[in-house]
Amino acid sequence: MEAGFRAAGRKLLMPYTTGGLTDDWVEYLRAFVAAGADAIEVGLPFSDPTLDGPTIQEASDAALARGTTARGILADVTGLDFGVPLVASTYYNLVAHDGPERFCAALRDAGFAGLIVPDLPLDEAGELIAAAEAAGIELALLASVVTPAPRLAQIAERSRGFVYAVSLMGTTGERREVDAASAALVERLKAVTDRPVLHGFGITTPEHAARASRAADGVIVGAALVRRVLDGAGPEEVGGYLATMRRAIDQGA
Repeated sequence: MEAGFRAAGRKLLMPYTTGGLTDDWVEYLRAFVAAGADAIEVGLPFSDPTLDGPTIQEASDAALARGTTARGILADVTGLDFGVPLVASTYYNLVAHDGPERFCAALRDAGFAGLIVPDLPLDEAGELIAAAEAAGIELALLASVVTPAPRLAQIAERSRGFVYAVSLMGTTGERREVDAASAALVERLKAVTDRPVLHGFGITTPEHAARASRAADGVIVGAALVRRVLDGAGPEEVGGYLATMRRAIDQGA
């Protein structure tokens, strides 16, 4: 995944959706690829998503109410080739339930290339880092605007695939503006790593995506897309909105 990101030759766009949110949720992945996604983050829903705001929480609840399971999501995409890497994101409770080795092997077998576990502290990540590496899964770690310099360097060094720059102190969700401190965080990360740095949290509009990607190597877009799915928008409509972000990034970079 990281090698592909380096070779992309453009700013990266990673959309997010909650796996199993609708009967046709896989069609949203295809729409994202058609809109210019470089990778796709697939959320494995969890009942207590502490880092997520109201939109992703609502999506997780809706997916779970439909009977969605992590294994079911993996089964839905197994054998499918989307042409871009799939990155799973979930909370450590689901990893611990299976055990890191089994969990990472299941991701690999389903065709995933990466993993994000936002509630896993760096000091407790050793076992999962080792299991992910053994399975060929790139575990991306998160850094925030208040992460001190020594820890920032450790996060950057132990992260694989990319480093996830959390742009604000708070939960995921749509925002009116991109936090000004996020650009400083990206610059701090770039000073200690040559891995791609992706800006996440609060990317809501094409203007946000273009502005954030000027400093970062790319952006992660979640709640703005999931909100549209929850409101009934189909794959073509949601993909069309993502395409406006792709154009804004390419024109504004």
